[in-house]
Amino acid sequence: MPRRHLVTSALPYANGPLHLGHIAGAYLPADIYVRYLRRKYGHEHVLHVCGSDEHGAAISMKAIKEGKQPQEIVDTYHAINQKAFKDFGIDFDIYHRTSSELHKETSQAFFLKLYEKGVFEKVTSEQMYDPEAKQFLADRFIMGTCPNCQSDRAYGDQCENCGKALSPTDLINPKSTLSGAAPELKETWHFYLPMGKHSEWIEAFIRDGRLNGEPHHDPSRWRRQVIGQCLSWIEGGLGDRAMTRDLDWGVPVPLEGADGKVMYVWLDAPIGYISATKQWAIDQDNPEVWKKWWQDDDTDLVHFIGKDNIVFHCIIFPILLKTHGEYNLPVNVPANEFLNLEGDKISTSRNHAVWLHEYLEDFPERKDELRYVLTSIAPETKDSEFTWKDYQARVNNELVAILGNFINRVVVLTNKYYGGVIPFESLDPAIEDQFNKSMDAIEAGLGTFKFREALAEAMNLARFGNKYLADNEPWKLQKTDPEAVRKIMFNALNIAAYLADAFEAFLPDTSIKMREMLGIDRVFKGFLDGHEIGPAQLLFTKVEDEVIEAQLEKLNQAKMSNQSAPEARPFKDNIDFEQFMQLDLRVGTITNAEKVKKADKLLQLTVDLGSEVRTIVSGIAQHYQPEDIIGKQVSVVCNLEPRKIRGVQSKGMVLMAEDAEGKLVFVNPDAPFENGAEIR
Repeated sequence: MPRRHLVTSALPYANGPLHLGHIAGAYLPADIYVRYLRRKYGHEHVLHVCGSDEHGAAISMKAIKEGKQPQEIVDTYHAINQKAFKDFGIDFDIYHRTSSELHKETSQAFFLKLYEKGVFEKVTSEQMYDPEAKQFLADRFIMGTCPNCQSDRAYGDQCENCGKALSPTDLINPKSTLSGAAPELKETWHFYLPMGKHSEWIEAFIRDGRLNGEPHHDPSRWRRQVIGQCLSWIEGGLGDRAMTRDLDWGVPVPLEGADGKVMYVWLDAPIGYISATKQWAIDQDNPEVWKKWWQDDDTDLVHFIGKDNIVFHCIIFPILLKTHGEYNLPVNVPANEFLNLEGDKISTSRNHAVWLHEYLEDFPERKDELRYVLTSIAPETKDSEFTWKDYQARVNNELVAILGNFINRVVVLTNKYYGGVIPFESLDPAIEDQFNKSMDAIEAGLGTFKFREALAEAMNLARFGNKYLADNEPWKLQKTDPEAVRKIMFNALNIAAYLADAFEAFLPDTSIKMREMLGIDRVFKGFLDGHEIGPAQLLFTKVEDEVIEAQLEKLNQAKMSNQSAPEARPFKDNIDFEQFMQLDLRVGTITNAEKVKKADKLLQLTVDLGSEVRTIVSGIAQHYQPEDIIGKQVSVVCNLEPRKIRGVQSKGMVLMAEDAEGKLVFVNPDAPFENGAEIR
């Protein structure tokens, strides 16, 4: 009997609409994989669950800014995103939400089981408190200067410039994002998960695929960047992580004396996969069947996520599942990297994004075109980029010119020569062999999460079909050798039928259209004598230049609109003149630059300051390539205490200007100047 396959897609955060980065990162790959599994094992052996992640500090922040209740925020975006998924054809068995009563009950029961087993440690400590807003501050409600890279846009849980995990007390000059006040330390208590106690087994789980000393999964099938990020965390030492928060929005901690405490969103959100499965089971009038999907040994659990969620799904959630003792752990977490847009990062705050619901409004008949393009450029092992010109080229030069052209020619010629009745002949073994090879390669790619490769194989089969027709030229032989044409057309029709299978997981609507034209069932087992096909219909149409220009102008208008009203940053507290004069600011020239090992955001700079040459580590690797900045003059703070960053002793700081979205540029002289010159 086939194994069960439980597939989860990351719960999208219900504080905004979905953009193409979300779709390419977690939802389209999961949908393709689920369609592949259902074709191979049957619908009853595959379950795909998802839903809205509706708790956490970010939603509270948005509600405060907009003068609304958190429930209003999540209700709005849950409805928008659920409709966008449905309209796009993402095939969930259930799309649930974490603000439901069932999720609350499930999360609280899970928490109590861990509490009763002594998994948590209750720790009293001093936490950041806003004296003006009169509330404790979640990590994301605090911003300040990063002690690692000196960026002043670091949050209380992580610096988004250098990526370092932080605690609010690590920040230099912290400020409350609610009131702008300097937070105070005030005593409170929380339940912590001591992750360090689990380091040994979680490392064996990630590195070797072993659980409780036994083989659990094949680590060679995991993406290298997933394993690499996890091992980096583990080797850096797993610390204790608070599992509760002082908030009024979230799942309440179900213990006496815990008023005002809610479960940390990264504790309750993954449990949303479980509560969604429970709701699905209730909807099937079989409330207990959810246990087979989460607790039976014959079920494989796979999480589809973006790279920013790797640690939570590969380390924290597995620790919670294992310590609970009744749940399966994932056999794979095929996380994707990020999708960029038109030479820049996708940004919700700058409205630099292609929103899924807007795409579907603008292109209601081009769902499969978007699926094709996003799969073709999927950021499976590194960041990739969506551009409208590339979208146009792939649609016109591949979908229209290759796949659409072949299917159209085959159907048109069959209707023209034979009145739509297939000329039955014996299939050329070479054609069948080519199909089997192609399908083997497609299935191999789908089964190992290499969706780009699998899609390329499907398109290569379409190229094979076009070449077969071009080489045999039935339109030239029809009058002189009709028997040869019958065999050619029978072979070509079979290739067309095979293509409906090859593209089924990638282009589901197109696959249905192809089968309708060919008059075949979903599982094609060969044409019968006298089989009649339908009339030809265009599978795809060209995307014209003016359509692309309109989309580019739409992006530009959004950018200009955002620039006209940038988010104001509060000024820092005043210092006196003597404090300023203590800064030793000098002009220097970068003579060498290289990336810091195991640090995506850091560059090691060699800077000539006239009287001496210094090594300085700077968090600018995502803004500049090393070779592009050699010879550039910069401004340097020279009298900072040296500090070791990722094993490199850094002596100083290069000054950068940063906009509201985090883009960095050098602060430098407007003309060449001597190295070591003082900046006053």
